Amino acid sequence: MQNQVSESRKTISSRISNLRNIEPKDRKDLIVQAAQLSQEQSVALDGEGALPLELANGMIENVIGKFEIPLGVATNFVVNGRDYLVPMAVEEPSVVAAASYMAKIARDHGGFHAHATRPIMRAQVQVVGINDPHAARFKILERKDDLITLANSRDKVLIGLGGGCQDIEVHVFEDTPIGAMIVMHLLVDVRDAMGANTVNTMAEMVAPKVEEITGGSVRLRILSNLADQRIVRARVTIPVEALDTETLVGKDVAEGIVEAYVMAALDPYRAATHNKGIMNGIDPVIVATGNDWRAIEAGAHAFAVQDGHYGSLTTWELDNSGNLTGTIELPMAVGLVGGATKTHPAARAALAMMDVTSANELAEVIAAVGLAQNMGALRALATEGIQKGHMALHARNIAIVAGATGDDISRIAEAIVSAGDVSVDKAKELLATS
Repeated sequence: MQNQVSESRKTISSRISNLRNIEPKDRKDLIVQAAQLSQEQSVALDGEGALPLELANGMIENVIGKFEIPLGVATNFVVNGRDYLVPMAVEEPSVVAAASYMAKIARDHGGFHAHATRPIMRAQVQVVGINDPHAARFKILERKDDLITLANSRDKVLIGLGGGCQDIEVHVFEDTPIGAMIVMHLLVDVRDAMGANTVNTMAEMVAPKVEEITGGSVRLRILSNLADQRIVRARVTIPVEALDTETLVGKDVAEGIVEAYVMAALDPYRAATHNKGIMNGIDPVIVATGNDWRAIEAGAHAFAVQDGHYGSLTTWELDNSGNLTGTIELPMAVGLVGGATKTHPAARAALAMMDVTSANELAEVIAAVGLAQNMGALRALATEGIQKGHMALHARNIAIVAGATGDDISRIAEAIVSAGDVSVDKAKELLATS
């Protein structure tokens, strides 16, 4: 669902020059100004005191404190013609930089184009203890309308928003260690929610009626994280000249990217690392916005193996004009309402920074970030290798571990990179002699 920008929405630019070279406070002030955030939202992004211990204690069990990771902002993103500043909560160096740089290249050539399907989630109802599973399947389908009505009877708000249970599927498993089994799927449009609580409640609601219809016993009643009807797709097209480096012409870089993709498409060992790199971009946005990154990971990797072969979530090709084209397709069950997206002040501020108006729009931006991250990783592999850029950024962490503080962090980081020895021992040596 591509979103039309209304007159009431913010007009922002995600192109902020030199952001990496200024201090965190000044950097945040620029982001707050660019995203037109309130003072309350600005404070929430500080992290310090954003999540009171009392609130954390209500979110999960056995709370003893809070665990912080860095919150960065990816710049330069244009998705469906609109600029986005993208919050990313991640501890790994090079992730935010790579996404921002690839987005900078893409924005000059139309940016990313993305489309999300309707937010359909599946609830599974497992039925055991039946000797006639095919007949039981038919009985359920004959009563489909009654079951849909029952499933929708409790959530009038969702129905009023145009959501609710839309259809029913029934899958038969004849020869299992526990005998014949059927699994009914409720297909539920959850609108702007992630949807877990909604579909689980519906599954619980219809379970007694399913037992009555089939004569079997219902066991599991729970959502599936393989949200294969809640798909997001994104694409980008880059003229090869835009990929020129100091040592390689863009055509060679583009061909290297395609060759690296082909290995991921064919080889599961490579595909696992390739897709991990995609999730390097996706997961930080999921975390920053208070969504369930574990559900997104599970759905993505299950989707990558649906045809029986684990392969790439992206494709990279050269089109008829010689341009590099990339696509990504995966399930994306994210929400704007419910859970930590409404509970956590920093998550609310992160969503305000993005200024998204629907879960589908959020999914489209996240898919674009995953595609950009993948392009950055493949470009590095096709040129200088993954370690050069990664270690240059990792050098700051090494300098801190060695004991550097303040201005010494950048000085020592630059020195160990120049020396070609990004190690704690080298950083300590330079600290001791300077």
